[in-house]
Amino acid sequence: MGRVTSPAVPETSGTILERPVERPVEHGDHERFSHYAERDKITEAMVLGTPIKALCGKIWVPSRDPSRFPVCPECKEIFEDDNRFYDQKPESGE
Repeated sequence: MGRVTSPAVPETSGTILERPVERPVEHGDHERFSHYAERDKITEAMVLGTPIKALCGKIWVPSRDPSRFPVCPECKEIFEDDNRFYDQKPESGE
């Protein structure tokens, strides 16, 4: 039997062009925001497909990657201004 050889790889010189990663944009994406809601309810809604209510009052069924959209300014303001969303340590001496 004859010898097995690898085909020669031609040497090339030039510039490597990188293609930017593009995320598909769906109709209406420019109007979308990521909303804040109770974590347990978000998980349940994503699994069961049931609607939930965001802090801003919007009712929706979460189904898209929230990192693709900006945070709803109204939800963010409510979350940041309302102390009930932060872990509160009990005051000593009670």
